Amino acid sequence: MSEPIIIAENLSKKYLIRHQTDADRYFRHAVARVAKTPWRWMRQQFRSNGGKADGGREEFWALRDVSFEIQRGEAVGIIGRNGAGKSTLLKILSRITEPTSGRARLRGRVASLLEVGTGFHPELTGRENIYLNGSILGMRKAEIARKFDEIVAFADIEKFLDTPVKRYSSGMYVRLAFAVAAHLEPEILVVDEVLAVGDLRFQQKCLGKMREVARQEGRTVLFVSHNLGAINSLTNKTIYLKEGGMAKFARTADVVASYLGDSLQTGCEWTAKAISPHPLQIMRVALLSPEGRATSHCEAEEGFIIDLTYEVRKEIFGALVEVYIYSSDGIHLLTLGEHDANPDCLLKRIPGRYRTQVRVPGGWLNVGAYYIHVNSGTTDMTTYDYAQTFSFEVVEHHRHTARHGRGGYMVPLIPWQQVERGDLI
Repeated sequence: MSEPIIIAENLSKKYLIRHQTDADRYFRHAVARVAKTPWRWMRQQFRSNGGKADGGREEFWALRDVSFEIQRGEAVGIIGRNGAGKSTLLKILSRITEPTSGRARLRGRVASLLEVGTGFHPELTGRENIYLNGSILGMRKAEIARKFDEIVAFADIEKFLDTPVKRYSSGMYVRLAFAVAAHLEPEILVVDEVLAVGDLRFQQKCLGKMREVARQEGRTVLFVSHNLGAINSLTNKTIYLKEGGMAKFARTADVVASYLGDSLQTGCEWTAKAISPHPLQIMRVALLSPEGRATSHCEAEEGFIIDLTYEVRKEIFGALVEVYIYSSDGIHLLTLGEHDANPDCLLKRIPGRYRTQVRVPGGWLNVGAYYIHVNSGTTDMTTYDYAQTFSFEVVEHHRHTARHGRGGYMVPLIPWQQVERGDLI
């Protein structure tokens, strides 16, 4: 076997989280006290912190002893709950941040697409940024020029090519950023959750390009996503991070099954564990029968209700609250957005506690296990919350129909109409 293109050896990353202290809240008072009696103040601080020199800081390990090897030409997914260390790992591999301990060895050029707003100079035009990024990757001007038309066509920004990117919409920015990263022939392509902000057509286009990069061009792809269907379709192996550590690294189907089994409990209600600093937060999700009773088992022909409670803490324009339904093997089946049936939701939302429901008709889902994820954000592609909530079962106890004995995830009763009948010749 050839030498791995990526080797991670006991990667760990520690951050110091600073907590507000009394001295922060009463800064002027603290400065005055230090000026008058510095040694007394230091002794008091030391004692009040239990003997710690800096009681206002807390250690947080984003990664702990993560090791793996990736071969050239592999497409590898990275999954885990929010805060599991996915983005930290990608930043280390992209040389954006250094590990606290351990090391990562990468052989070849790395192109990274990590966050909207990174990687480009805002004052430069789209054209100038393409050449700048190519130069950073070590490419000659002639090499960049050879790929230039492909990049522009993929990003669909020809009309805005000579406009400073600071005037681009988030969608335009992401399209160009991905096109540059994928077409300038890096040996390693690193893509974070940023693709979730694009429309479905753009997402499919990007997934197709990443598949081409890995399978046809023999380059290596690292892909972080909450979209388990995309992870399943693109990658052959997946890393599962849990609380900063390596939970599993194996065949994608096996890792996704482990992740879903660990992440979600069967149930009928989920509540937020803590108050987030965001202006919009989903606080509660519940699964109800058509009669409004809490349930974790839904009759196939009766349907079910998803009940959401969320808080708006300041005025928001373009607020999005969405529910995603996944199959037991991680296929993204449905996206249900509150704004689809009520476009007024996209107008100004005033502060308050909101409760809303979406009713999924009977017959849509086949018998089996499913998972509910929820997402909140805004139309300008800001994401506030993404939570995996719980799993539920679709069962068929009362009515047995042939439809539910067939394959497939969805079996809606769709009308057929005979439009013509002719005599036999």
